[in-house]
Amino acid sequence: MGALSIHVTGRVQGVGFRYHAAREAARLGLVGWVRNEPDGSVLAHAEGPDPALAQFVAWCGVGPAYARVRGVTTLPVTPVGGTEFAVTY
Repeated sequence: MGALSIHVTGRVQGVGFRYHAAREAARLGLVGWVRNEPDGSVLAHAEGPDPALAQFVAWCGVGPAYARVRGVTTLPVTPVGGTEFAVTY
């Protein structure tokens, strides 16, 4: 089990990135959250099995159809626990 902070840059706001990310994370059995940042990027906190985290990071590198991901940065963080993956504001 691990936890990651995931920062995604590019055209990732206004394209449904957060909602698609939440659906993908839930499908992978991850918990955490995803939100838009003031600079136009997206930030996520994801917790779960390492293989699922790796799959989620790979998905973040592509995103939904209208996204144009420029970069994905991950940072290991301390798990905080949770029961779902939520879109936050």
